[in-house]
Formats: sequence, C-alpha cells, structure tokens
Amino acid sequence: MTGAAELRLRTRALLEGQPPASTDRLDFLKARFDAGLAWVHYPEGLGGLGAPRALQAVVDAELAAAGAPDNDPRRIGIGLGMAAPTVLRHGTEEQQRRFLRPLWTGEEVWCQLFSEPGAGSDLAALGTRAVRDGDTWVVNGQKVWTSSAHLARWAILIARTDPGVPKHRGITYFVCDMTDPGVEVRPLRQLTGEAEFNEVFLTGVRIPDSRRLGAVGDGWRVARTTLMNERVSIGGMRLPREGGMIGPVARTWRERPELRTHDLHQRLLGLWVESEVARLTAERLRQQLAAGQPGPEGSGTKLAFARLNQEISALEVELLGQEGLLYDDWTPRRPELVDFTGREAGYRYLRAKGNSIEGGTSEILLNIVAERVLGLPAEPRTDKDVAWKDLAR
Repeated sequence: MTGAAELRLRTRALLEGQPPASTDRLDFLKARFDAGLAWVHYPEGLGGLGAPRALQAVVDAELAAAGAPDNDPRRIGIGLGMAAPTVLRHGTEEQQRRFLRPLWTGEEVWCQLFSEPGAGSDLAALGTRAVRDGDTWVVNGQKVWTSSAHLARWAILIARTDPGVPKHRGITYFVCDMTDPGVEVRPLRQLTGEAEFNEVFLTGVRIPDSRRLGAVGDGWRVARTTLMNERVSIGGMRLPREGGMIGPVARTWRERPELRTHDLHQRLLGLWVESEVARLTAERLRQQLAAGQPGPEGSGTKLAFARLNQEISALEVELLGQEGLLYDDWTPRRPELVDFTGREAGYRYLRAKGNSIEGGTSEILLNIVAERVLGLPAEPRTDKDVAWKDLAR
C-alpha cells in the first residue's frame, strides 16, 4: 500500500517534471491527476493510487509549499463532492474514465438536478418523467434551486421511469448534458440580490442509456450516495480554527472594543466553542470516511453547519449595529461561487438563511439523525406502499 514517504516522492517528482512557475495551470492539474495525486484514495488510473484517504493531506501540503495551483474546489464543489463519488461507486468503467478527469481539473462544471417545485424536502415524490425510446430516454419536467446550472456542462439527474410503483422505486439516475436541446436554464434571484440558483426546464431532452448510472428503477439508492456525500461536503469542510463564519465576527470583536457588551460577549463565547466542537467533529467524520462510504452522521454535521451559520451571522449584525444593515451591492449577478467570508456582514446574514434549506432541509436531517443515528422509532409513512401515480398531489 502506498505510504506517506512514497507520496512525498511522487509529489516531488511531479513538481520537478511540471514546475508550477513555468507550467500552464491546466497542464499541471492534468499531470497531477495522471500521477494519481488528485484524490489519492481513488483507484489507479482515476486520479488516485488506492492509498488511505487521510494521506491526501501529505500531497496537499507538499504542493501548497511549492506554490502549485489547485483546482478551485469552491467553483466545482458539486462535481467534487457529489458527482464524483457517485460516478466512482455506481458508474461503469467507461463513465468513470470519461467524466472524472475533466471534473477534477475543472474543465467541466457539474450541477445537481434533484429538487422540484413539488418535491423539495420530499425528494422521492419527484415528478420529472423519463420515458425510454430505444437506446435513449426522453425527459420532461422542471428542476429548481440548481446551483451553477448557468455554468455547468453536466448534471446529475434523477427522474421517474415507472409511476406505477411506490415513490422510492421507479426512479432512475442519469447524467444530463446541459448543452443538449430542450434544456433551459432560468435565473432565480434570491434574498441576497444574486441569482446563484436557477430553475431548469427539461423539454423532450434525449439522454442516451449509456449515461444512466445504476440499474433502471434503482435511482433512489444511487441518489442516496450523492445525498450522503453532499451533506459531508457542506457540513464537513476542512477548516482551521476560527475558519468559516466565526472568523469575521471574532476579528470584529477583537478590533472594535467599543462595540462590546457583556451579553454579546457571552453569546460569542458560546458560539465560538460550538464552532470549534463542530469543526473537530467534522474532522473526525472525515477520518471515519477512510473506513468506507459516508453514513447518516454527515446529516448531523450539516445540521450544525446551518444552525451555527445563522446564529453567528445574526450575532455579527447585532454587534455591528447600524453598520450591520449596510449592503454593498444589490445588482443582479450570477456568481460562480458562494463567498461567505469575503463579503460584508449583511451578505452573510442573508445568505445563511438558505443553509437550513439547501443540501437537505434541517427538518428532514433531524429525522435522519433521529432514526438512523439515534435509533428512534420512524415516523408513520402512509404513502410508503402506494404507487406514485396514486398519491394525492
């Protein structure tokens, strides 16, 4: 098995062969992928070396010290955190070789076509239809809250292929080409003034059966791989101490003593401790991933992420008083990424409201933690054995 010493040697060989200062950024990233140093725990030939996941930090440290470029992970987070692990686990060898390299290098951006106007929290109730026509599937429907759809080349898509069975069955998972005829992307302007999200209309979109992930009708099982990885990627990000939302408010507290009150001090101390607990819990979860696929514990980290972001941003606005109400720019924009710490307090406060909705609502995640982590009795589900076509809508 590849160890830390060998990884250092491989990384230094990459740096000698492709000096970051004189090598085109994309060429360097391609060479890094081909050397198995993209995600070391992936199989050989797919950007990895079959090494323990924890050893990725060894490679990253060597490359950072040499000033090597990264793949701008915030811009391609959906591809890295959701599409890639799903393709790796459920895709064919041909699909893995086609999609993983340009996904990791950032040449191809991905988005997620899951939520619908009538199936958000209850994702399994989705109504987008895919009907087989020979070797292709004809897809019609609408998706919503789609981050990066305006930038994406590919989308992970779930659609109903059999309405005559209960809702969790009869779903199939596809990879959709966002440049195909019939795909229409419309911006959704949100509370921040930006159009970070989109709604996507699918009208007669033809998807080859070769771009199906998993078996026909087994899309919910495949989608659960995506969802579990999504929650880890949102709530389990690697952060330094005082990374994330707690950082700006802690800096303001230190630099602006005239704003301090005893009550705010007590609240800030409590949130600082909770943020550190959440950070260390996320680190432990990432270490557990080395033993297998992410489990329902990721829902807990995502829950904490949403609650803390909302409470911390509210405290920051209150600390700043009138300054906290200022907002730099309400001009409609379609950003490439979400920057929580690079904007002002007003942006953080408004944008954090979406954290308890995106990536699984907090209410749904509470159910997952209760039932799958704590082992509490499941809530009654009267629609579990009813065919989707017979459900009241």
